[in-house]
Amino acid sequence: MTSRYPDLTSFKALSFDCYGTLIDWETGMLNTIRIITTRLPATHELNTDPPIKALQRLDAISRERERTQPTLPYNELLVESLTDLAQELGLPLADSISEPFGNSPGTWAAFTDTIAGLEKLATHYKLIILSNVDNSNIAATVEKQLSPVRFAAVYTAQDIGSYKPAHRNFEYLFEHARHDLGVDWERGDLLHVARSLRADHVPAKELGLRSVWISRGGDTKTGQGVGGDYELLKSKTAFEWQFETIGDFADEVERHFATKEQK
Repeated sequence: MTSRYPDLTSFKALSFDCYGTLIDWETGMLNTIRIITTRLPATHELNTDPPIKALQRLDAISRERERTQPTLPYNELLVESLTDLAQELGLPLADSISEPFGNSPGTWAAFTDTIAGLEKLATHYKLIILSNVDNSNIAATVEKQLSPVRFAAVYTAQDIGSYKPAHRNFEYLFEHARHDLGVDWERGDLLHVARSLRADHVPAKELGLRSVWISRGGDTKTGQGVGGDYELLKSKTAFEWQFETIGDFADEVERHFATKEQK
């Protein structure tokens, strides 16, 4: 059966955003944010379940810190951002809450489709992670949450000294993928796979990097989360493929390679 999508068999490698794409980032964040929001008056606009508006406010605070403190490791940035949110709401925040939060990303679970999907993809491509999360948390995630999948390379904001959507992060990916793995994005070897429109797909369009949107409900207003408002950002993106999950994407890849083998 002919696919409605462009060919997926010509790429040599896939670069992934990790948290939000492979790892259930929002659930991990919400579990801690609830500790703060449930202490607010019942009528407060951020005291909702789930506390999505509070998550979006924390994300806005974090993004500003990423911009102004690009070399601050993500685990420290999380602690400071959560502290800022609590202060903004006039709530004291114990170190017993804020400090563990910084190291929590390494414990957040993978989406149920992630491992099986990545294992399928690994039979066709080299797998790379390009993440804003610090080295300690990403190491724990790769070792525990994403095992037994093996990645050819992991590049982090801590290594690069800036946070996506900075072009510097993608330029670092291009340079190191070429040098370390023989993957040349200008030759069409690399395809970027991500959930966040703002952090990944907007700069991908600006740089001419082909991309896949793993939407995970982000194409609806209620499922927008913190990846960016699709209606506001769609003109700034140019992803050529859209799938709800990594599993759906992997199944489409399998179909493309099967069709190619039959010819």
